[in-house]
Amino acid sequence: MGTVKYSHTNLITTDWKRISKFYMDVFDCVPSGPVRQLSGRTVEDGTSVSNANIEGIHLRLPGHGNSGPTLEIFQYRNVLQQNETFANSKGYTHIAFEVSDLDETCRKVVKAGGWMLGKLAHQPVEGVGVCTFVYVRDPDRNIIEIQSWE
Repeated sequence: MGTVKYSHTNLITTDWKRISKFYMDVFDCVPSGPVRQLSGRTVEDGTSVSNANIEGIHLRLPGHGNSGPTLEIFQYRNVLQQNETFANSKGYTHIAFEVSDLDETCRKVVKAGGWMLGKLAHQPVEGVGVCTFVYVRDPDRNIIEIQSWE
């Protein structure tokens, strides 16, 4: 097998500018590359979405330098609505950020239009340490785990 490198996680929204601002303001993500405006046969073939018309941006995730993975925040012209996911939903349910100040990050989440889903919890992990964490939601109701390790 050839080399494998994690590239990005995609997040679909109905307002890519608002959600991008949330992740930049709260988690210090920074734009990576230009705003993408994608459409046409190639996008339709690759996504299997008829009349695909996408706009959005990649945000560099913090802590990995200029070549680290990104959060791809895209908005399709036509977005399918689906049921809200929960921590125990099947499939991808959350992304996680390790932070140095949980309380301050939680305040930033709420100030930026998100909200608390859980409450701070301290989970010992044998051989690793103690993880203090909480689940929150972004303005689109996506789940984010905020964690700090001792």
